[in-house]
Amino acid sequence: MTTPIRTRFAPSPTGYLHIGGVRTAMFAWLLVKRHGGQFVLRIDDTDGDRNRPEALQPILDGFRFLGMDWDEGPEIGGPYGPYFQSQRGDLYMAAAMKLLEAGLAYPDYLSREELDAEKKTADTAKRAYVHRGPLRDNDPADNVRRYRERPTTLRFKIPDGRTIVVDDLICGQCSQKSDLLGDLVILRADGRALYNFASVVDDAMMKMTHVLRAREHLTNTYPQVLIFEALGYELPRFGHLPNVNEPNSKKKLSKRDMAKFVTPEIRGKLQAIGYTGEQIEARDDLNPATVAFYQEMGYLPDAVLNYLCRLGWSLDDKTEFFPRELLIASFGLERVNDAAASFDPNKFFWVAGEHMKIQKPADKLAGCLPFLRKAGMIGDAPDAQTLAKIGTIVAAMGDRMKLFSDIIAYARPFLASEVEYDPKAVEKRLKKPGAVELLQRYLPELEAATAFDAPSLDTQMHVWAEANGVKIGEMVHPVRVAISGVEVGVSLFEAMAILGKDTTIARMKTAIAMV
Repeated sequence: MTTPIRTRFAPSPTGYLHIGGVRTAMFAWLLVKRHGGQFVLRIDDTDGDRNRPEALQPILDGFRFLGMDWDEGPEIGGPYGPYFQSQRGDLYMAAAMKLLEAGLAYPDYLSREELDAEKKTADTAKRAYVHRGPLRDNDPADNVRRYRERPTTLRFKIPDGRTIVVDDLICGQCSQKSDLLGDLVILRADGRALYNFASVVDDAMMKMTHVLRAREHLTNTYPQVLIFEALGYELPRFGHLPNVNEPNSKKKLSKRDMAKFVTPEIRGKLQAIGYTGEQIEARDDLNPATVAFYQEMGYLPDAVLNYLCRLGWSLDDKTEFFPRELLIASFGLERVNDAAASFDPNKFFWVAGEHMKIQKPADKLAGCLPFLRKAGMIGDAPDAQTLAKIGTIVAAMGDRMKLFSDIIAYARPFLASEVEYDPKAVEKRLKKPGAVELLQRYLPELEAATAFDAPSLDTQMHVWAEANGVKIGEMVHPVRVAISGVEVGVSLFEAMAILGKDTTIARMKTAIAMV
C-alpha cells in the first residue's frame, strides 16, 4: 500500500465501550500501525437525545488502557482530543446546502402523522415502503427559497434505477437496488445532521482511505455511497466486519442483553476486588461484554488486543499467542474471516495467562499494587518491607498469576494479621480423622528447625514423613489450611517461608486449638 492509510473509529457516547466495537476499532488501528498512516477517533454525538456525557470518559479511558492512541484531533485534554461531530455542524450545513442548491436534496414538510399514514398504505398494499417527498422534483431554486424561509427536514434524493455496488474488503462485492431505498433524511428540522450524512462529510473532509465498521452498517453504506458521489467526494474502501456472538451461541453479543453476563461468579470476583453490590448494579461497564471489565479484573492490555483480534482474524491455523509487536507486524484484512466469531471467556483467560508469563517481576509487582489497595490490604504508600513481601508472593505465584487481581486471593493469608479460615477447608482438611494429631506430632519438628527457607522445609517435611510412616499428601493439606486458612495457594513450603517461622508456628497452634 503506497498511499498512507487514514482510518477512524466513531463511537456514540451512549454507553460503555463494548468489546465488539473495540474489535472494530482495533482492526482499523492495526491496519494503520502495520502500513503507516493515521488513526482518528471521532465521537458521533449528533444525537443529543441519546448522548450521555458521562459515557465519553470510559471510551477515552478504554483506548488509553489498550494503548490504542489516536494520531490527530483538536488539541484539547491531551496532545489530541478526539473530534466531536457536534462541533462540526457548520460543515454539515454547508454540504447539505450544496446538495439542495444542486437539486440533489429537498425540504420535506410532511408531518409524522402523514408519513405514518403513507407507510400504513404501503403495508396494506403489501409493498415495500419507499418514501419520495412531494417537493422531490420541484425547482431547486424554489426549494432553496422555501427552506430558507421555513427550515424543515432535509432529504437526500435517492436516484431511481441504480444498482449500488460496494466492493467490500471483507464481504466481497455487495449490491443494493436504489429503488428499494427511501429518500434519506440528512438534516433534522433544527439543522442537526444525521449519522449517515455527517459520517460521509467527515470521512471525506478527513480524507479517510478506509472505513471499517460492523456488518450491521452495510445497509447504511449504500446510501452513503450515493452521497459521496453527489458531493463529488472520493470513495474510501469499505470493510464490514462480522458479528461477535455470545459464548456457545449464534446470537450477537448485544448491548441490549447485558445483565445476564453479570453472573454470581462474576459478581463474586468483582466483590473480591473491592466493589460493593451497589457499585456493581450502578455501573453498566462492570460487565464481561465491556473493555472496562477486563481492565478492572487486571487483564493485560496486550492480552485483550491479542484475544479480540483473534475473534475473526488469524495468521495461520495454529498461532494463538501474539505479543503486540507480532500482532502489528502480522495483521492484514485479507485474513479477516467473513463469518461471525463466538466469544469464549475461557480462551480469553488462557490468552491472559500466556501474556502474564512473559512479564518482568517488577512489572507484575507494579500491576498488583492497585488491586491490593482497592481490596484494603495495603495502604497508598506501602513500606519497603511490605513491597518486598508482595514481591516474594508474586514470585511464588509463578504461572498461577493470570490476572493482576489474582494477587488478592494469594496474598491475603500473608498480609492479614490473623488467618481467616474457610469453613469448608477446615471441615475437609483439619477435621479429617487423624489430621490434628499429625499437626501436633509435626509441630516440634518445625520449632526445632534452624533453616526456614522453602527448600529446607521441603526436605525436612519429606524426611520427617518418611521416618514416621506418613504419606506426604497427608501432611501437606492440613498444614496448608492450618497456616493459610484455605486449600489453594502458592507452594506450601514457599508459603511457610514467606510467613516466617514464628507466624507459621503460631498459626499451627491456633488451628490445633480451634479444631
